[in-house]
Amino acid sequence: MLSLNAGTITAAYIAATILFILALGGLSNQETARRGNWYGITGMAIALLATIFGVVTKNYGLLLGALLIGATIGLLLARRVQMTQMPELVAILHSLVGAAAVFVGFASFMDPNSSYTGVEKTIHNIEIYIGILIGAVTFSGSVIAFGKLSGRIGGSPMLLPARHWLNLLLLLGAIWFGREFVIQAAAGGGMQPLIIMTVLALLFGIHMVMAIGGADMPVVVSMLNSYSGWAASATGFMLSNDLLIVTGALVGSSGAILSYIMCRAMNRKFLNVIAGGFGTGGGTSASGGEQDGEIVSVNPDETASMLAGAKEVMIIPGYGMAVAQAQHTVYEITKALRAKKVNVRFGIHPVAGRMPGHMNVLLAEAKVPYDIVYEMDEINDDFPDVDVSVVIGANDIVNPSAQDEPDSPIAGMPVLECWKGKTTIVLKRSMATGYAGVQNPLFFKENTRMLFGDAKETLDQVLKDLT
Repeated sequence: MLSLNAGTITAAYIAATILFILALGGLSNQETARRGNWYGITGMAIALLATIFGVVTKNYGLLLGALLIGATIGLLLARRVQMTQMPELVAILHSLVGAAAVFVGFASFMDPNSSYTGVEKTIHNIEIYIGILIGAVTFSGSVIAFGKLSGRIGGSPMLLPARHWLNLLLLLGAIWFGREFVIQAAAGGGMQPLIIMTVLALLFGIHMVMAIGGADMPVVVSMLNSYSGWAASATGFMLSNDLLIVTGALVGSSGAILSYIMCRAMNRKFLNVIAGGFGTGGGTSASGGEQDGEIVSVNPDETASMLAGAKEVMIIPGYGMAVAQAQHTVYEITKALRAKKVNVRFGIHPVAGRMPGHMNVLLAEAKVPYDIVYEMDEINDDFPDVDVSVVIGANDIVNPSAQDEPDSPIAGMPVLECWKGKTTIVLKRSMATGYAGVQNPLFFKENTRMLFGDAKETLDQVLKDLT
């Protein structure tokens, strides 16, 4: 078997690190995202080859078998999973990173060939403990997030009595058993406190995400992304692998920054998200007082007529578009309107959908041009000049109560101010509230029209009437 020397391995790891940094930079922009993906793929290929031919010294059969199994599962998922299912796929992939950190931690602790002694052994045991702790929280939390995103678990927050005290007790328990583990491991034991801590960490991950409501799921996904990075970094410390340490730190820090951006977009504090209690999973009853005004509904042909007669159209996609898989029809409508010299743009809220960038991914899949897709901050001031805004399956991100009602659960959350345009058409199945469980005064405004029904079916009819 070909074996690489230490210098070649180091050079390969440095090259992979640079490519991972370039990948993150590329993924920050739609126009360069494809290139960023290729940077990441190339970096991972280099890292794998350098590890296989430079670090691994035996058990190549087991390694090859694991690679084949993992690659097969990955290819099957990539072919079968729809773009609308990306949030839950990302969540379950985070769980695998956490599980890997737990398994590597136990394997490293039970390694009979470990040569650490004295202070080095203590430091190594602390690395193992922290790695398993983060990995277990990431694993169980990600599994629950997968269940919520896929609808297998309700989106309502599970608010146990004295839940904050429970979290505090779990944290204190993890610290206590960490102390016991270090003491016992120095004397040749330590397995019992390590197992107890793992159970506590798994319970903490479950409780933490169960207490978080559906409206905060974009933050949860980015938070778990950060946790998975730190779990990978901890694994790197356990294995003395510099590339894992650096790569994990990149993922962990970028995920933390993304979580901060998501919280700012929702006017939420990160600790409040972790504490849970925001979001009810899309209840059907309105919260708050009675709404002034009446609902005015329209049909697809009236919608098509308004769109065809407009000069400026703003399309605001939400999770309803993803559920209905209507993004391709939306693109066809966009093409038809642009052919009629109508200026069509897309307004994307940072937390639209169930994960950061969810709407951008769906629109890119439908081949919507990047140059007509705008972030909220870029287009919010343009709504007074918009003739028709089309809201597709969104609720909380276009809710005026975020600005007008100080007592609203979403008070202070930046929203797309579509009601300032001439006409707003809202596509919804019913008058159910969004994930924050708050009624939307937008639906009752004089310049709002409601187009009820499945987004895909109604938009297909709109497209037919346009063409």
